[in-house]
Amino acid sequence: MSPSSQVRFGIMGCAEIAKKFSRAMNLCPNATLHAVASRTIAKVQAFATANSLPPTTVLYGSYEALLDDPDIDAVYIPLPTSLHLSWAVATARKKKHVLLEKPTAVNVTELDQIISACEENGVQFMDCTMWVHHPRARVMADFFSDPKRFGQLKSIQTCFTYSGGNDFPENDIRMRPDLDSLGALGDVGWYCIRASLFAANYQLPKFATALRNPVYNNAGVIMSCGASLLWENGAVATFHCSNLAHLTMDIAAVGTNGSLKVTDFVIPYEEKSASLSILSNSNFNEISLGWTGKPIEQVVKTELPQEVLLMKEFSTLVDGIKNHRLSPEKKWPTITRKTQLIIDAIVASISRGFEPVEVY
Repeated sequence: MSPSSQVRFGIMGCAEIAKKFSRAMNLCPNATLHAVASRTIAKVQAFATANSLPPTTVLYGSYEALLDDPDIDAVYIPLPTSLHLSWAVATARKKKHVLLEKPTAVNVTELDQIISACEENGVQFMDCTMWVHHPRARVMADFFSDPKRFGQLKSIQTCFTYSGGNDFPENDIRMRPDLDSLGALGDVGWYCIRASLFAANYQLPKFATALRNPVYNNAGVIMSCGASLLWENGAVATFHCSNLAHLTMDIAAVGTNGSLKVTDFVIPYEEKSASLSILSNSNFNEISLGWTGKPIEQVVKTELPQEVLLMKEFSTLVDGIKNHRLSPEKKWPTITRKTQLIIDAIVASISRGFEPVEVY
């Protein structure tokens, strides 16, 4: 691959997830890690050493210096959510493409400012929901769109939980209202909401209703919650997300003619292999002693991990803009905005005593 088609990335911040993406950039065929920045040079030097970054990687002791680097095409931003608005907008204004960690903003008003800055400056925007870039997601989408095998979506249940540990509620940045005020809803609920939209072909639900009794830490940040989403055609989604329970990543989708189950939808059990269970056109057998069909387990292989596939797709879009005069792809910011709209509606539902809130 020619150097001109290699997208040169900068990483803004040394968050834990940045380790995963620095590795992804090194594995990605059309991307390269050019620079990393933190608020101090000592912190970024420690990050470079801990992650064995190539000696050619440029290290900056400020985010401003990273954005001033003319050799950077795109910036990956894994900063706390409250900092996304200022730094994503600043990145776009420097004509650098924006790969933004989720949750992408505190609310949709802030997200709209980020997206507008990207559109005004002709740069690509994408959030970092990795699982939708895995080839398993394509198999899932094909099944959901098959009228004979799946039919019309009737319900989807999702769950993403993990235990943060004893120190998590008070010390993790995701539990600080000044940094990540959405807590578990933005951290893990984001994935459940995206899965629900994915199954509904990204059609927005009409209403979102938060489930009662969310759990908060001492600072008032959500650590566990749930919600239901209702579409005008009668389809319903329910989800539970938590930082207080055992590691679980489930999807159970039911249509009029079939159903689908995945038990590791956010991060597959194995890096290069992922499975799903599909059941179609089953019924009770004679005098209801069993079923006429059994689930089919399908395994989907991939040579590249899903975070690398995300990076590859984003870099392809950036290369098209940079070298082939293409326009930014609007699909990704549109999907991000729909996810954020549902987050906002659930927050509003909680504040209104768990009443249904219209999503628009």
